[in-house]
Amino acid sequence: MNLPNLLTLLRILLIPAFVIFIMNKQTEWALGTFAIAGITDGIDGLLARLTHQRTELGAYLDPIADKLLLSASYITLAIVEILPSWLTVIVITRDVIILVGLLVFILTDHRPKLQPSLVSKVTTVFQISTILLALLKEYHPSIAIFAAFVLYGAAALTIISGSHYIYLGTRILNEEKT
Repeated sequence: MNLPNLLTLLRILLIPAFVIFIMNKQTEWALGTFAIAGITDGIDGLLARLTHQRTELGAYLDPIADKLLLSASYITLAIVEILPSWLTVIVITRDVIILVGLLVFILTDHRPKLQPSLVSKVTTVFQISTILLALLKEYHPSIAIFAAFVLYGAAALTIISGSHYIYLGTRILNEEKT
């Protein structure tokens, strides 16, 4: 167990705290917790690359931690009506499509290399920014227009990213048949 993997585990452990803070309407604490989780996400990847501590565990654990954090955040924020439920459905559906696609690959004896596309990375930035801005606008209503722009950007990018993964997955499976 190395430091990047420990930071990833910390991110996973912060998820229940974030959810509890949101459910108890402790937005400041939730914002701080989410910010720490986001910072650990950036630091763990950077440390793994700079110190040559990339591990197979980290390659699987990091995206799982990201999906858990984002899914829990979107679901909780939709429940308390800070984010629209339609956006949560889009975000969760994309993640389910990706997981089902991975399952199909595994069941058909494909071993896909887990590497996010550029559009997926940009989508994640927009999804994280949507959460941060939704929480911040509680304190700074002046950012509401910018927050709405990012929210709709996250929705559009999530749909594009999900479609891109479907396209790539079907292309890989179809190439195997020929």
